[in-house]
Formats: sequence, structure tokens, C-alpha cells
Amino acid sequence: MSNGKDPNAAANSSEMTLKACLDECMEALDLFLNNHFNESLERLRPRVHESMYHALIYATVLEMQAMMTFQHDDITNAGNTMKSAQEVCQRFRRKAQGLASKSVGDSLSEVQLHAEVCYAECQLQRAALTFLQDESMVSFIKGGIKVRNSYMIYKELHNFIKSHNCVKGPSHIHLEGGISFGVGAFNLTLSLFPPRILKMLEFAGFSGDKEYGLSLLCEGATGMNLRSMLCALLLLCYHTFLTFVLGTGEGDVSEAERLLKPFRLRYPRGAIFLFFAGRTEEIKGNIDEAVALFEDGCKAQQTWKQFHHMCYWELMWCFTFKRAWKMAYFYADLLSQESRWSKAMYVYMKAAYLSMLPKEEARPFGEDEVELFRKVPTLKQKIAGKSPPTEKFAIRKARRYKVSNPVRLPVPVLEMMYMWNGFSMISKQPELTEGMMQTLVDAERTLLESHENEYMMDDRCLIHMLKGLCFKNQGVLLAAEECFNKVCLSEKKIKFDHYLVPNALVELSLLYIDQGRRDAAIKVLHKAKHNYKDYSMESRTLFRVHAALAKLKADPGEEDSQL
Repeated sequence: MSNGKDPNAAANSSEMTLKACLDECMEALDLFLNNHFNESLERLRPRVHESMYHALIYATVLEMQAMMTFQHDDITNAGNTMKSAQEVCQRFRRKAQGLASKSVGDSLSEVQLHAEVCYAECQLQRAALTFLQDESMVSFIKGGIKVRNSYMIYKELHNFIKSHNCVKGPSHIHLEGGISFGVGAFNLTLSLFPPRILKMLEFAGFSGDKEYGLSLLCEGATGMNLRSMLCALLLLCYHTFLTFVLGTGEGDVSEAERLLKPFRLRYPRGAIFLFFAGRTEEIKGNIDEAVALFEDGCKAQQTWKQFHHMCYWELMWCFTFKRAWKMAYFYADLLSQESRWSKAMYVYMKAAYLSMLPKEEARPFGEDEVELFRKVPTLKQKIAGKSPPTEKFAIRKARRYKVSNPVRLPVPVLEMMYMWNGFSMISKQPELTEGMMQTLVDAERTLLESHENEYMMDDRCLIHMLKGLCFKNQGVLLAAEECFNKVCLSEKKIKFDHYLVPNALVELSLLYIDQGRRDAAIKVLHKAKHNYKDYSMESRTLFRVHAALAKLKADPGEEDSQL
């Protein structure tokens, strides 16, 4: 008869408990992906104080909800829940941390290894909430420390499971999935950051291997483990969003579709997967198909209304690409009323869409674009102590409407569309580019017919740059190059929109890359990177410069040699 002190019996009991916990968390995740969000939380709640996985997944769902609602109370609640989850994980960790020594590695149980990976994940998610929750620089530094600590745990775990010291337990697939998610996410994310920004985030000396990160996340996404959904979602975000917003607009749509296929079969009405399916169609230029999928995503569930806002944002852009200004306005209006994420941006877009309509055409709800533009600066908010760059940009552009007789913005919708790399999105469908070109030609004619004013050169340069993008989409590369060069040559005459020249240089470099003019591309990118600062959306431009240089596999020494 056992005296209760048999270490093997305790280990077996822990392993059984761990397996039971993982099985139940997989069931809860299944409910979540089938849009049964509240039922998923109910399944997890009873064991959040005793099971590290129940605690982690429960807190993760609350964090996802908080990031969508952007309500202060939700963010605070998610932060407290994630802190409690971290404390639960801590109870299961080995007291003397560190996996480097063989003796420590040999003596770690499977439960203790899982506790390490769950603890690292909690720290990472708490860091994300810290950046949202508090505006102080102290909070920002605290978040950075959590990120570093998480990174180091993942790194040690990854090295340990690859070593001969690691004995695979019954739930090893979930441990491996957690480590693949963490190490993959760090490698991919760090590879996107320019060195200057890494330094600011206290990550000096760290760098990410993009291809390695992608391969680890792919492994994690295709395995039947608790983190496969997180791995897949991060990859889908990368291929359908990050490569456009922070890159050169070359997401791997076929890879996104391959990742989506098993999830779409298993969760045909899963709102998350309908959303990403819509996004892949949008990237391909299949706008009507994308609209249908985003609308289905809204109909699929009514529990998390905030999820609809993601679909509304994409629907707004879909109708923008079709130049259906009133329909796009309708979704911007819905967002301005329902979403807390960026009211300044939504109201700016409402005003922008109305300004694209002919003067004589009736405005929906009797709204006036000049009044809306004037309202934009009053709606500014702060995240991590700073206003989001897109909000700052919108406020800056709306300034010209403060005066009693303002000079109207020529193509505010197309300008913001550029900021979100929308011209890459429409490149697959010639008729969409033709429509945008017609809008630009009409705006240029109006500009030439108007009286001289202080904004004239800036507005003309904006239209040159956007026409250059249309020419590029149409394959008229010499005309595109001429447009981008016109902007660069007007540098000293630009008074307000100083972002135009570095961005025109980036576009010129991408044109050179397409033509195989590698040295010329590197030289132009170097100029965009080093010769300009303190302009609107600078960070986003630097991300794109970094992505283009990475594409060329240019190292810093090679860049400098091109001067």
C-alpha cells in the first residue's frame, strides 16, 4: 500500500492531470473556434486557479476580447487575469530556474517544462497588455523587460528540447507546439523590426531569422496541439496584413490559403477563419467574393460585436477599391459609432469619403465633410503614451480645414489607402487600377484649374506619387519612374507633406527591384533611410525600407558602400 510519498506515483498523477487539462482546454478551444465564445469561457473557468493551461487559455481569450473592445475595464480585467495565470504557472515551475545545466535539465518533470512555456507565454501577453493599459514610459520599459524575460525562457526551452537531455513525455506535442509558437513568433517579429527600433525596445544585439520563424510556426500550425491555432493565426496575420502594412506588399496568399483550408473544413462558420478567407480574396483583387465573406463573418456570430468591427474595416476598404464612396462611408460611420479603437481615424475617413462626392450630390445623414474634418483633432487618444501614427497623420491632414475658407484635400481617401498599401491590393485587377487612375486624373485637372495656394506643390506631388503607383500596376514602368522622380525633384518646394519624398524613394526602389536594378535600389533605399527624419508615418516607412533591404539581402556594409 502506498504511503503517498512514492515520487513515481506523484509523477504519474501529474502527467494524467496534465493530459486531462490539455484535453479539456482543446475542447474549450474547439468551442471558441466554433463561435461559442461564452461556452468556451464557462468550460475553462472552474479550473483557472488550479490548472496552468486552463488559466492561460482563459486569460488569452479575455485578452483577445479586450484588444477588440479597447475598453479600459476589459483591458484591466484581462491584465489581472493574466497575472493570476502567471502565478498559477509559477506554482508548477522548478524553484531554481534555468535549463542550461545538465543536472537541472535531467531533474525537470514534464509538468515543470510545461510550466516554463506557459509562464513565458503569460509574460509575453502581459507585456502586450502593459503597452495598451498604461501611458507612462515606466510602463513601456516594464513591458520590454517582460518581453526579454519571455524571450530568454523560450530560447532556453528550445535549446533544451533539441538536446539529448530532454525526455519526451506523453504531452510532448503540446510542449513542442508552445515552444514553436514562442520561438517562431520572436524570430518572425524581430526580423520585421529595423535595427533602430530594436535598440529603442531594448533588444539591441537580438535579431530574428524570418525563414526560421516561419518554418517553426508552420510546424506548430500543422500539428494537432493546443497552440496550432495561435501559430496559424500569427502566420495568417503575417501573410495577409504585416507584409502589406509593414512590408513591400508581397504576402504569400497561396500559403495563407493552404493554412486556412483545414480550419475552414473543420470550422466552416468560424468567424475568425471567414475573416481571413475574406482578406485573402481581397488581396487577390476578388472584391465581391471578399465582401461576401466579411458579411458572412458578421452573420456567423453576434456574441462578440467587436469582431464585426474588423470586418467593417475591411468592408470599408473593399468599397474604397471599387470607388463606391457612399458604401465605404457607411462602414466608416458604423465604426465611428461602435468601435473605440480610433475614432479620429474613423471620422477622418467619413469626411474623406464625403469629400470624394460631387459638390452637388446629397450627403448621407446631412453630414458636412468640413465639419467632420474639424472634429478629428478633438478625438485624439493615446496608446503606450503616444497617439497612433495613423491618427497623428489624420489630424495633421485635417488641419487645413480649421480656417473659414479651407483648401480641400485633393484625394484624401487614396492617400490613406496608400498608407495601408492598398495600391498593392488592387494590382491583380486592372479595372480597379484604371478606376483609381481616372480619379487621380480628375483630381489633377481640378488642381490645375484652381487658384495658386500654399498647398499646391504638396498636392501635386501626392498625385504624382499615386499616379506612379497606378502606372506601376499597369506595367508602364518608365511613366511610373518619372512620377516618383518628379516628387523627389520637388523636395525643396514641399511645405507640409514631408513624408512624400522618402516614400517616393521607397516606391522607386521597389520599381528598381522589379527591373533587376539591385545596386540602384540599395542606393535609393539608403537615401530614404538616412536622409530624412521626423516626418509623418516615419516608423512605417522605415519598416518598409527594412523589408526591401531584407528582400535584396543587403547588409549594412553593402548599403554604405553604395553611397
